[in-house]
Amino acid sequence: MSARRFLSVISFHILANMIATFVNTIAVMVGGLLGLLLKGRISDRYRDAVTAGVGLVTLVLGMSMALSGGSILLILPALIIGGLIGTAIRIESGILKAGDALRKVMSPGEEGGLFSRGFLDATVLFCVGPMTIVGSIEAGLQGNFDVIFTKSVMDGFMAIVLAASSGAGVIASALSVLVIQGGITLGAGALAPLVTDSILAEFGSLGGYLILMIALNLLNLKKVKTANFLPSLFLIVLFAWARDYFAI
Repeated sequence: MSARRFLSVISFHILANMIATFVNTIAVMVGGLLGLLLKGRISDRYRDAVTAGVGLVTLVLGMSMALSGGSILLILPALIIGGLIGTAIRIESGILKAGDALRKVMSPGEEGGLFSRGFLDATVLFCVGPMTIVGSIEAGLQGNFDVIFTKSVMDGFMAIVLAASSGAGVIASALSVLVIQGGITLGAGALAPLVTDSILAEFGSLGGYLILMIALNLLNLKKVKTANFLPSLFLIVLFAWARDYFAI
C-alpha cells in the first residue's frame, strides 16, 4: 500500500469515528442559535424566568449525577484539592479570557462577562459527564454512536434554553465539544483501560457536583468559580484507580 493510500485510509477512519462528535457539535450550534433568537424576542422578566427554569433543571441533573453512587471519601478530597489547584493556577480566569477572545470574533456587540459565563457554563455542562467519556470511547473503538447521538439531542435542547438566558457564549461552547469529545474519541485506545465501572461511577458523581455549581450560579444562590474545580476530575480518576488497584 502506498503512503498516500495509507494516509487516505487513516484519514477516512478518523473522520468516520468523529461523525458522532460532529453531530453533537452541530446540535449545540443549532440549539444555541435558536436560543439566541428567542433571547432577542423576550423581555428581561421572561428571560429571568427562563434562567430560573434552566437553573432548576441543571440543579436536578447535578443532584441525580452526584447521588448516582460515588464515594464521598474520594469525592471530598478530590474536590478540595482540585479546587485549591485550580484556584492557584486561575483556571476560571483563563477560560473566561478565552471566552472573551471568542466573543470579540463571534459577537463583539455582546456584553463580555455574559458571553464568557455562557461559554464556561455550557462547556462544563456539555463536556463533563459519563456520557461524554463512554460515548466517545465507544465511537472511537467500536464505531458505536448511539450514546453520543442521544447526548446530542439532549445537548441541543439544553443549548436552546441556556442560550436564551446566557447568550452567544453557549454557541461558542460547540468548539469545546469538538475539541474535548473529539480528543477522547481519537485517544479512545489509550483511555479505554481507565473506564472501569467503578471509576466511571466516581467520575460521573463528581461531575454532578460541578453541574450543581453551575446551577447555584444560574439561580444566583452562590457565585462559585466552577472551572477552578476541573482538576478534581483528574484527581477522582487517580484516587479511584488507586483504591481499586490497592484494594483499599
